[in-house]
Amino acid sequence: MVNLEVRPVYVRKEESTRGHVFVVMLAYLIIRRLCEAWAGFDLTVEGGLEQLATICSMEVTVKGHNARCQKIPRPRQQSRELLEALQIKLPEALPSRNVRVVTRKKLPDRHKSQLSIRLFLIF
Repeated sequence: MVNLEVRPVYVRKEESTRGHVFVVMLAYLIIRRLCEAWAGFDLTVEGGLEQLATICSMEVTVKGHNARCQKIPRPRQQSRELLEALQIKLPEALPSRNVRVVTRKKLPDRHKSQLSIRLFLIF
């Protein structure tokens, strides 16, 4: 049995509220799917995600050519088992897009919303 409660979400527009609740429910469904797939492992969803975070990529450049790609090395055994439980197969390489992503930038205060959400999960 699952009991979900969404407390007031303080955003300015109805579509923003609906979007926020949609994202929260989508996150809940993902967590639920991970719990089901990883039930046989002795770890939490958070622990499984931390293990999967060890998967990385390396940029490969062909000398004398302008071709690049992101090579994904073979993950550790536990990461492979977690992915197999989810029926996910990683590609061997990804095309390089030459895009720099910066995630350390702080958002201005005016973009932050006051959010208050509680999810009660009873299994």
